[in-house]
Amino acid sequence: MKVEKKTLIFGLIGFGCLLIILPFFWFLISRFEAEKPSIQIKLQSTAIGASQEIPVFVSDLKSGMRKIWIGLLKDGKEAVLFDQRFPFSKQARERKILIKINVAPKKLGMSDGPAILRVVARDYSWRQWWQGNSAYLEKQIMIDTQPPGANVLSRFHYVRQGGAGLVIYRLSEPCQNSGVYVEDDFFPGRAGYFKDDKIFLAFFALAIERVPETKIFLSAVDLAGNRTDASFRYRIKPKRFKRDTVAITDKYLNWKMPELKTEETQEAPLPLIEKFVLANSELRQANFDKVAELGNRSTNDFHWKGAFLRLPKSARTAGFGDYREYRYNGRVVDRQVHLGIDLASIAKSPVPAANHGKVIFTGVLGIFGNTVIIDHGFGLLSMYSHLSRVMVDQQQTVSKGEIIGHTGMTGLAGGDHLHFAMFIHNTFVDPVEWWDAAWIENNIMAKIKAVNSIWQ
Repeated sequence: MKVEKKTLIFGLIGFGCLLIILPFFWFLISRFEAEKPSIQIKLQSTAIGASQEIPVFVSDLKSGMRKIWIGLLKDGKEAVLFDQRFPFSKQARERKILIKINVAPKKLGMSDGPAILRVVARDYSWRQWWQGNSAYLEKQIMIDTQPPGANVLSRFHYVRQGGAGLVIYRLSEPCQNSGVYVEDDFFPGRAGYFKDDKIFLAFFALAIERVPETKIFLSAVDLAGNRTDASFRYRIKPKRFKRDTVAITDKYLNWKMPELKTEETQEAPLPLIEKFVLANSELRQANFDKVAELGNRSTNDFHWKGAFLRLPKSARTAGFGDYREYRYNGRVVDRQVHLGIDLASIAKSPVPAANHGKVIFTGVLGIFGNTVIIDHGFGLLSMYSHLSRVMVDQQQTVSKGEIIGHTGMTGLAGGDHLHFAMFIHNTFVDPVEWWDAAWIENNIMAKIKAVNSIWQ
């Protein structure tokens, strides 16, 4: 009995020791953890401009951060950007830290050229004689505080309200974006047409609401974020647009409204005229937004050649830029602008592709009904709407004159016709210009030939 009692006592003592020793050893092991801190430097570009914010993310999920040091090194000179110790207390211990460093090389006395961005981090591990695990990360960067050079090569830019233009320019260095601003509308330039990849074409559009005093200029932003704005010679010719009245009847509403889908927030069904106004405004805008999104997908392939085709043997029933006033029972219910040209021929006439290109969209496009959109490259696209039949598929390459569908009355069309439109990037332009071989030669091709003669 005494032996058993002693054994039980020793067992309890041993178990108690284990209860004390194991947590102690577990504590020691955890304090001597060997995992280094994690460092991430999120650079949009390896080039640093006159002033740039750089996010640095540092984490240590086990023992927490002890110290972080960030510096910029160039030509043997070191500039400290960040140097901070963090408290040890468990409650205050930092495990995930996002540091936003504003780097202004000139203020730091750093000249342009290659440099190193270095980050050093230590945690609260007891390794390295209680100095903790350390992590280093270096990024090779290029300090560039000089704006890019932008030289306009094309001459004499004449553009009408609702019309299109072309600027050809050359950049001194690679840029993250460049193009033409028409006030706050941006039209990106595209390389690839010329052998010199520093030469860009920028088709731009003057929306119908733009006036002769509209500011147009070239802009370029290099990889370091430095920006250059360059002016060029241009002249805007004003144009007066037609005003038209469209009568909406109950017969038309009963015929057309069932096929259009609009967002209705009311529990009770809307009157047909209110559905029409909703479609003619909000759905129209959603359709325009879709068209603009498609314009962003235009490729740097110059597909088209020569004047664009018009629907054969057709009569114009509505023009580009017509200001329309919609009346129902004698009262004005809506006002919109017609941003294409309506062409009518015999019912279900075959519709040819206006020029070479790639089909970028086929399907129902709200108020425009069955629609085909063709990308002609470099931000120039054509649109064919109200079709009764579509005969091409998306991503299909088509030739000028190839039949892509047949005229119809889908969407808000009140009779069989083709709504033909052209747009640059995200802005509709007057198709009449693109039907005119002389206009294309004088305003587009002559500029390209002139630059080719010098730079090719």
